[in-house]
Amino acid sequence: MRRSCIVPVLMLALIACRRQQHGPPAVWTPPDTATIARSPAGDAVRYGRALVMHTARFFGPEGSLAKSANGMNCQNCHLAAGTAPWGNNFSAAWGTYPKYRDRSGSVESLEKKINDCFERSLNGRPIDSSGREMQAMVAYMRWLADKVPRGERPAGSGIAQLPWQPQAADPARGKLVYMRHCTTCHGPDGQGKKAGAEFLYPPLWGQQSFNTGAGIFRISKMAGYIYNNMPQGTTWQEPMLTINEAWDVAAWIVSQPRPYKAYPADWPDIRTKPPDHPFGPYADSFSETRHKYGPFGSMLPASSVKP
Repeated sequence: MRRSCIVPVLMLALIACRRQQHGPPAVWTPPDTATIARSPAGDAVRYGRALVMHTARFFGPEGSLAKSANGMNCQNCHLAAGTAPWGNNFSAAWGTYPKYRDRSGSVESLEKKINDCFERSLNGRPIDSSGREMQAMVAYMRWLADKVPRGERPAGSGIAQLPWQPQAADPARGKLVYMRHCTTCHGPDGQGKKAGAEFLYPPLWGQQSFNTGAGIFRISKMAGYIYNNMPQGTTWQEPMLTINEAWDVAAWIVSQPRPYKAYPADWPDIRTKPPDHPFGPYADSFSETRHKYGPFGSMLPASSVKP
């Protein structure tokens, strides 16, 4: 091949390589549970995974260790034992804690974050930060993040942030979406479906659901979670609901009665509150209703508002 032909070929190969290097990062995939070591350390990882999957068996109303939580399992919110892409997974948990959080105005440990979930999402009491169960859950999260560089959040971690919509989310429209798509699993009354002492499908409101201090009580968190995971059969590659439907059904869910729990120490600097935190005081003059349902565009810097 003549040199004049080789040069363009090499240039095309270089461009293709650069496109691959700068393309979207691969979505995180969890390690295979078959690789958990047969050792005391591996036993801790397996126990931590069991605690995430079957929290109610240990801490629910019929728990074997304590009766200190609402009967939900961690994986009712952290899908597939905290491994589902954009299903509130644990891929970044080990590598990003300890970290400063605006909500508390302090540097928090991973143990503190887990206990926040016990208090808020499980509407219960914190567990011993140095106890066997806490250390097992931390060990499980550390094992999940074995290939994740410390300090990084891999693609697919946590909950996706949907575009802020130009109109307020509408609970009335959301009720129609809920009744059409969600009642098979969660019931028309939102109380979920039990299998023995555990919830196979969690209650979305009522006394056994998460309280008003839970992160997923924020409508943007609920909408992002729903869009990529609900109803059953949805995947992040193939959502079943539109973005508007996800916002509206989230509005319906967060409008329903649930345990109210005030956390007056949250957001010590009110300027750092997310726009959809539904409880004042605020650094702006918008109402709690506006902060709960939107529209949020005028509350945000122009650079952060997406169509």
